[in-house]
Amino acid sequence: MKRQSQPDKYADAKTAIETICHEHEGRYGYRRITAELRNQAVQLNHKTVQRLMK
Repeated sequence: MKRQSQPDKYADAKTAIETICHEHEGRYGYRRITAELRNQAVQLNHKTVQRLMK
């Protein structure tokens, strides 16, 4: 219950992932998106990116 009231700590990352996906028309997988995020100075583990993309 407590966790539901907390803000989402990956909200910014989710919007960045959505933007990258729409730019490349869904052709990028989690590896390429992770690389793009690192180019934009967003450090996320590849497993986290994969989980957020599900």
